[in-house]
Amino acid sequence: MTRLRRSAAAALGATALAFVLAPPPAQAMPTPEPAGAKAECIELEPKGAADARGGERSQGKDHRDVSLRQQRAIERRTNAILKAEGVTASETATLSATIPVYVHVMLDRNGRGNVTAGQISDQIAVLNKTFSGGESSAAANTGFTFTLAGTDRYYNNNWHYDRQSTKYRSQTRQGGANALNIWLVEFDYLGIATFPWDYNRNPGIDGIRVHYDSLPGGSIANYNLGETATHEAGHWFGLYHTFQGGCTATNDEVADTPAQGSATNGCPEGRDSCSLPGFDPIHNYMDYSYDSCYNQFTADQSTRSSQMFTAYRS
Repeated sequence: MTRLRRSAAAALGATALAFVLAPPPAQAMPTPEPAGAKAECIELEPKGAADARGGERSQGKDHRDVSLRQQRAIERRTNAILKAEGVTASETATLSATIPVYVHVMLDRNGRGNVTAGQISDQIAVLNKTFSGGESSAAANTGFTFTLAGTDRYYNNNWHYDRQSTKYRSQTRQGGANALNIWLVEFDYLGIATFPWDYNRNPGIDGIRVHYDSLPGGSIANYNLGETATHEAGHWFGLYHTFQGGCTATNDEVADTPAQGSATNGCPEGRDSCSLPGFDPIHNYMDYSYDSCYNQFTADQSTRSSQMFTAYRS
């Protein structure tokens, strides 16, 4: 899934090696993506939408569409996998895992889009803090930790602007289903992510794309604390938006996030876009709030992430 305006080296011990790759030959036209390349979530930067993440930027979807029928089928499939593997609910609730992270910095031929090693390190630190519940006493510790496994840099105008994304991801992706690949690009979004249940049919594009200026220290106002990567990683683990499906009982398949009729913009305390019980979960990482407003995953989101990881990524 993608959040709007939200490299390939092996790790040596705790230190990730960084390589700079020579610019590939220029290509005149981007290659169209095949039909099967739509298994991802894309979050656009809002451009005037009233309830769009990013305020003045345009807001779109940061992942592929999932209808209610598909949503139900995904839940049945996941439960069947866990049952076949003999995994109990209590086992998934206590799951912990370390996620290797490969960061791919996509620069244009003049070096635009570069980020420092310090920014990448800070981004990994943000992931570890948010997924451990470190931003609020109300937040759940998901049990997932992240370690930088590799960083690489590519000089290619098309790739920098997220053209030929299926091609560049399939050529640069590292690791298996459990490895989080992050491509840092420049586009009209904050971020885009794929779902875990789509990995088997299209492993080459699995991961998240994030606007390079959304990393800690970036220049996108209200979205430069590194929380875009947290949001997109949430999708990568199998979490929907808190407003998935709108104001319905099914909503995001998570019981402890109140139903939400529409996405949040900013950090409006007491917002209530749904007639069902509870105020909108504006502080939840899976809403569209400002980075500074985010501070939590819930206990049930943690359990769902563990179930999805067990079923599709372990």
